[in-house]
Amino acid sequence: MKNLFLIIISFFLLVGCEKEIDLDLDDQSGNIVIEANVTDQAGPYYVKITKSVAFTENNVYPAIKDATVVLSDNTGQTETLKYIGEGFYETKNFSAVSGRTYTLKVSAEGKEYIAQSKMPEAVLLDDLQQDSFMVAGELSYTLLPIFTDPPVLGNRYLFSYTVNNSGKTFEAFTDNVNNGMLNQRPLLLPNDDEDGVSEKTKVGDTINVEMQCIDTNVFTYFSALLQIIDGGGPGGGITPSNPPSNISNGALGYFSAHTVSKKSYVIQ
Repeated sequence: MKNLFLIIISFFLLVGCEKEIDLDLDDQSGNIVIEANVTDQAGPYYVKITKSVAFTENNVYPAIKDATVVLSDNTGQTETLKYIGEGFYETKNFSAVSGRTYTLKVSAEGKEYIAQSKMPEAVLLDDLQQDSFMVAGELSYTLLPIFTDPPVLGNRYLFSYTVNNSGKTFEAFTDNVNNGMLNQRPLLLPNDDEDGVSEKTKVGDTINVEMQCIDTNVFTYFSALLQIIDGGGPGGGITPSNPPSNISNGALGYFSAHTVSKKSYVIQ
């Protein structure tokens, strides 16, 4: 479905990616797609609203220009966002902190869409630790995010990283096997240039890593999306579909209130 490509391309910025996915190509054009993020960093924050198109159409996703978009939290803070073009709506004075529950309401084309996301407590990304291993006689690299998971079970993380500010890769972590401990799961850096998607990581490359603490619904969304992109992994794959959105009324996309911690590392 073309709306699947919209979400993958617009969020993951995978320019030139040609991974094979056995897609259900039923025409679901015209569905609303909402992508919204609120973080513990200073605003403004943005909500992007577009419409999906048929798989057979060009990659031009119509912007919804006349929606009413309202952000609020459980302390009474509320703001109606301003449209700034190309499907983007922007906050002016809205602020966000850990521990609060945020609500997004979008009224567009006679329908209302609602989503909630609770921003977890921040976990600091302390450092990045390089490691390497041999694959087919060639040296490949990983980076271990150094952070300590809180003692309460149920923390969820989304990592995004770029190599020399080019492209973007995502990995989703849970604390199911690492609860309350120092993280032991590495990020797998690009190790080949298959299909021109990425170049092999080499000495001197700068890796920019962002760690997000996300809620369970957002984790479920991105875990499903990553499975769809990867074909479900070695276990046999999953049936391609739209990842489960946390937005009501059949909207595609997601609303995430999350914390942000960043580090950069130069491969040595």
